[in-house]
Amino acid sequence: MTGWPQMPIDVEKGYNFCFGCGKDNPIGLKLEFKWNGKTARAEFTPTELHQGWSGIVHGGIIICLLDEAMGYATRCANMNCVTASMQTRLRRPALIGEPLIITSSMTENRRRLVTTKATVSLKDGTAVAEATARQFVIDQKPKKTSPEGEKNAWKQG
Repeated sequence: MTGWPQMPIDVEKGYNFCFGCGKDNPIGLKLEFKWNGKTARAEFTPTELHQGWSGIVHGGIIICLLDEAMGYATRCANMNCVTASMQTRLRRPALIGEPLIITSSMTENRRRLVTTKATVSLKDGTAVAEATARQFVIDQKPKKTSPEGEKNAWKQG
């Protein structure tokens, strides 16, 4: 992508301080995604620390959940990417204390640009928000089959 600044991104360092999934980030969301081979899925229950208006989850937190999920979908496909563009639609407010389900998948892979989609919904399937993104591939690793991938599989239903 022309016009992007040339900056090093150390993909070998872990994600421990990632705001979305980092386990060591004291103010992070600590999302734990599972992968079933096509879709990444996580659950998140927002607290009062995540609110905008009283009792309502801040829209920026919802958008962060979507962005993190789409990034995770590419990581599961052995690619490290950065979001180049993202389009979101907020469908309804999410309430503090209301469990949310976040899912994402890749929809198109064009070597250096990947298209992804994600949704945030309630446990009953009611849509809270959805997004699509184009992600720029910064690193691609050879595919590995590991017991870890099998352990993270989940069933829809």
